[in-house]
Amino acid sequence: MINGKRVVALIPARGGSKRLPRKNILPLGNKPLIGWTIEAAQKSHYIDEVIISTDDQEIADVVLQFGIAVPELRPDELSTDNATTQSVLLYTLERFGQGADIVILLQPTSPLRNQRHIDEALELFEKKSAFSIISVTPCEHPPEWSNALPEDDSMLNFIRSTPGKRSQDLGQSFRLNGALYVYDVEQLMKRKDMSYTESTFAYKMKNEHSIDIDNLMDFYMAEFFLEKLKLGEPNP
Repeated sequence: MINGKRVVALIPARGGSKRLPRKNILPLGNKPLIGWTIEAAQKSHYIDEVIISTDDQEIADVVLQFGIAVPELRPDELSTDNATTQSVLLYTLERFGQGADIVILLQPTSPLRNQRHIDEALELFEKKSAFSIISVTPCEHPPEWSNALPEDDSMLNFIRSTPGKRSQDLGQSFRLNGALYVYDVEQLMKRKDMSYTESTFAYKMKNEHSIDIDNLMDFYMAEFFLEKLKLGEPNP
């Protein structure tokens, strides 16, 4: 709990993955990928309950190794490629979130996010009296240096800022990193909408903690930073 409010963590872990098959249970370091997120949630000072939402029995069996019983396998309509995170979150809260005041969504594809990040985000949520807190990280490259290309690959209008301007003069930009999402449960269930509001605030994380695994290269990056950061211990 935090300030008398009950905190529930939801970890969504669908079995299907086209770019990196079975990614949620692939071995990373000394444990399956999802294990890093489960243990981070379990080590949090504030999380009261961890709920896993999955459609896959093998994932459910792996999760049991960490002392968590999956309450049910996710319904078919929430297990397709078109199912949204919002639909999974709202369904899970309606079914299993009774008594929860705050929910924190933790995707297993962000294994380098640790318990300190979780607790800091929850503390920020309380400090701001927020509807939601969303994690971000600095853009590795100025977004002004990226653009779509036309069919002929012409670069004529590619640069959207003043040509020749130095990257350090463009200012700091941030991007979503997918690591954590904190919501006020009562407001969320009334709105039925995870969209940002004037009471949505950013929780800033370093790049090295912001790997979001979507493909094999991301997985290799996570292995690299896992060794560099030695995530067996808490990290700032």
